[in-house]
Amino acid sequence: MSIQSLQKATLVGLTEDKITILEDLQSLGVMHVIPLQKLKHAIKPEHQVSPEQLHGILHYLLSCKQKRKQVLSERHFNLEDVAEQVDQNRSKRLALVERHDFLKKRIKDLQPWGSFSFPKDGELYGQRLWFYLVPNYRMKDVAKTTLPWQRVHRDNRYSYIAVISEEEPALNEMPVVRTHTGAVPLELLQRELEDIEVDLETVEAEREALTRWIYLLQRSIAGTEDAAQRAEVSTETLDRGEVFALQGWVADEAISRLSEFAEAHSMVLQVEEPSEDEAPPTLLQNPTSMAGGEEVVHFFQVPGYRSWDPSRVVFFSFVSFFALIMSDAGYSLLLAAIVLFYRERLSLTETGRRLKSMGYALAGAGFIWGVVVGSYFGAEAPFEWLQALKLLDLNDFDSMMLLSIAIGASHLILANLMMAWVRRKSWQFIGSLGWAVSVSAALWGWIQGVAIEHWVLLATGLVMVLLFSSERTDWGAKRFLDGLLALTGVTKIFGDVLSYLRLFALGLASASLAVTFNQLAIDVAAALPAIGLLFKVLILLVGHLLNFVLTVVSGVIHGLRLNLIEFYNWSLADEGYAFQPFAKQEVSPWIT
Repeated sequence: MSIQSLQKATLVGLTEDKITILEDLQSLGVMHVIPLQKLKHAIKPEHQVSPEQLHGILHYLLSCKQKRKQVLSERHFNLEDVAEQVDQNRSKRLALVERHDFLKKRIKDLQPWGSFSFPKDGELYGQRLWFYLVPNYRMKDVAKTTLPWQRVHRDNRYSYIAVISEEEPALNEMPVVRTHTGAVPLELLQRELEDIEVDLETVEAEREALTRWIYLLQRSIAGTEDAAQRAEVSTETLDRGEVFALQGWVADEAISRLSEFAEAHSMVLQVEEPSEDEAPPTLLQNPTSMAGGEEVVHFFQVPGYRSWDPSRVVFFSFVSFFALIMSDAGYSLLLAAIVLFYRERLSLTETGRRLKSMGYALAGAGFIWGVVVGSYFGAEAPFEWLQALKLLDLNDFDSMMLLSIAIGASHLILANLMMAWVRRKSWQFIGSLGWAVSVSAALWGWIQGVAIEHWVLLATGLVMVLLFSSERTDWGAKRFLDGLLALTGVTKIFGDVLSYLRLFALGLASASLAVTFNQLAIDVAAALPAIGLLFKVLILLVGHLLNFVLTVVSGVIHGLRLNLIEFYNWSLADEGYAFQPFAKQEVSPWIT
């Protein structure tokens, strides 16, 4: 677990070669660019289709139910033409769908009235037709009106009333407001709906034909994003006549590659160490098998450049917490089966490969802990040799509470030790050591029974917190007040340690639900000898599936929470920002 050491590199080259240099530097992908200036108007990328537009086009084509065989050659592919065709198809389809939905509703509303046409002017001697949808219980109010009316249709809720009047009847003459039926007859609406459905089929066929370009569009997204990124970086260089300068952060191990790049492009390269007042980005380096913790770290809070990398600690602690919450070997095997099923899709990207490794670790740790507590879908071990491996009982509340508290205290002790290492250049490191000593003394006393040595160790730790928690260098009253304020963290760290009891509580809840579903299925099967077997299978499937989902969600949420809230609060002093290399985008194309 390490934060890569970075150097500040400055490249100087000829302006006439700037476009080529930027493209080759992007292919190299080792530099986090530092803006030397920012122009008001960025240079437009060579592609007229924006990455946002391409994402929308690809989403539209991927949502098509039927897809054609993919075209892999670019001989007949023109990005602008395909994008225009897809946009036209999408706009046409949207208009047709809106009209189709309107016609369906209008036809449904008009069907009780039947198919009719309004009389032409003068045919009713100045009289007009007015339509009302009247609830059946209010028909007695309609009977009181003096206007000529006729019931056209009646269902179990409404009566469909037609009224003849020269002007629209007043509100007090009818019990409800009139219904607008429109001037188009039902027959014409049905014909238009038929035509719309034919047009929709044609548009859908065109959309299906356009899906043959999904692969090339996926590749084009990376290309357009790369072009947009180059256009942005081109505005961040310092241009002075015939030369330009580009500056950025580069990892120590990549300096040699950058030097070879500068020599190949006839550029001047200057490399220097970051100064104390500079804040370089944070570049984490972890093996793929444990880099899932790095993804979690990036998701919540990136540590500062001069801090420490918590990725591996987060990885192992998250895996352990998840296993304690799942507490079932059967559920862990089911999780492993799910990861195996999606392994090829997860292997397409670097992030996917990291998450796949974490998924295997979660399943493996969950299975081991499930064997230790002897739970297999809420039942006992199916074999005697497995039963012999059961070492703990989830229903042993004292032991499980002791385990949870010990895990929480150890986690926070490690957090404060790492904070002490981060603060090793100041006296504040003694304050962090004081918290570690205090928690250790409290845990030791709770396990063995409180004795005088525990009180002495606890007091020593709290005095260290009191005297060395302030950032001030003088030993005045303000430093003492800072120490008193730091001591108020006693209640916080006590609550944080107790927060780890959720590991025991959630694990017990998961196991109890599994046992409950098993017993319920057995009781139903015994009560209904014939159809009871079917109900038993349904209860087991639905019950354990529900419990599995709840357990996984709880394991992820609370496993992350204990790492990213309780642990982070005591282990990281400052927040940094991620190293973002000026590099080509990763392509993971969809292929039929």
